[in-house]
Amino acid sequence: MRGIEPEQPVLFSYVSLESRVPRDHPLRTIKTLVDSALRQLSPRFDAMYARRGRPSVPPEQLLRALLLQIFYSVRSEQLLMEQLDYNLLFRWFVGLGIDDRVWVPETFSVNRDRLMQGDVAQAFFALVLEEARSRNLLSDDHFTVDGTLLDAWASQKSFRPIDEPPDSKPGGRNPEVDFRGEKRSNATHRSTTDPDARLLRKGKTAAKLCYTASALMENRNGLIVDTEVEHATGTAECDSARAMLERLPRRKRRRTLGADKLYDTKEFVRACRELGTTPHVAQNITDNRGSAIDARTTRHAGYKVSQRKRKLVEQSFGWDKTIGLLDKLRHRGKKLVAWVYTFTSAAYNLVRLRTLITAGVCP
Repeated sequence: MRGIEPEQPVLFSYVSLESRVPRDHPLRTIKTLVDSALRQLSPRFDAMYARRGRPSVPPEQLLRALLLQIFYSVRSEQLLMEQLDYNLLFRWFVGLGIDDRVWVPETFSVNRDRLMQGDVAQAFFALVLEEARSRNLLSDDHFTVDGTLLDAWASQKSFRPIDEPPDSKPGGRNPEVDFRGEKRSNATHRSTTDPDARLLRKGKTAAKLCYTASALMENRNGLIVDTEVEHATGTAECDSARAMLERLPRRKRRRTLGADKLYDTKEFVRACRELGTTPHVAQNITDNRGSAIDARTTRHAGYKVSQRKRKLVEQSFGWDKTIGLLDKLRHRGKKLVAWVYTFTSAAYNLVRLRTLITAGVCP
C-alpha cells in the first residue's frame, strides 16, 4: 500500500551517531588509527595550551576535521563547517554530538599557527609511521625518492621587481599587465603575494610560481616515510633527497634508493654512497654526457626492481593533488606549505594503511 508522508517531522531521535555509521565503513578503521595517534599527542597538546582561560576547541577535533577535509576534497574551511553542521558521518568522525554547535571557519586560521609551532603535523606523521612499523609494513632496505611542483597561491602579476617602489605597482584589483619582452628571474623579482614562492619551469610547461615538494617512499607497501618542501630551484629535488637520506637512521647494511633521471648527477650519486645508500637512479645518457652510474650497479636484479617500484611514488603525488587538493595551494609561506604537505602525506598513509589492513596484509 502507499506510504503516507507525515505532516510533522519527528522531533527527537533515539538512534546514536555510532549506530548510524555502518560497521564496514572505511572511516572506522582510519578513526581507530587516528585516535591511537592523537592519544599519544595529548602531552604535546597540554604543553601548547595555557592552563587558564576559556576552553578552546579541542585540538584532536581540529585535526580530525582537517583529515576529513583532505579525505573528501573539501576546498575550504567554510564548506567544511557547512558539512560538519549537517553531515552525521562527519560529526561522528570529529567527535561532535548531534546537537553540538560547529565552529566558525576562522577557528582553523587562529589555531593553525599554534599547531604549526608545536610541529604537530610532523609528530602525527611519525606516529602513523610507527603504527605501520608495528604491523611490519615498512621496509628499512629499499626506498624511492621523487619530487613534484606545488602551484603557489600567487599570480604571475604579483611577480614584481624586488627594488620596485611600492607606488609604481599597477593599480586596481585586476590590472592589465604585459610581460612581453620583460626579463624576469628569481634573482631580480619576487612575488608580493607569497615571497617564498619561486618561478620555475619543469619540462616543456610554462613557468609558474611554485614550491618543490619531495617524498621519500619505502618500496614494500608504498608508504611515505619522509617529506621535504623547498624553494623551487633546479637543484631542489636533489637537495631535498639528500636531506631526507641524512635523517634516516644510520646502519651497517647498505640500503637502495630508486629515482628518475633527474637524480643522475655525480654529486648526488657520490652523496648517496657516502650515506651508505646504493643509488638505483635511472641513467640519463645523452650525446653530451654519460651516466653517473655504470654496469656495476645496473647489472643487478635489484636495480630493475627499484626502477619498477619507483613509479609508486607518483601515486602519492597524484592523490595529494586530486584528493588532497594540493594541485593549487591554499596557503602561503614555505613553513606553512611544508606543514600542510606533511599532514596531507600522513592522510595518504592512513588511506594506504586502511587498504592494507582490509586486504589482510597485516594483522
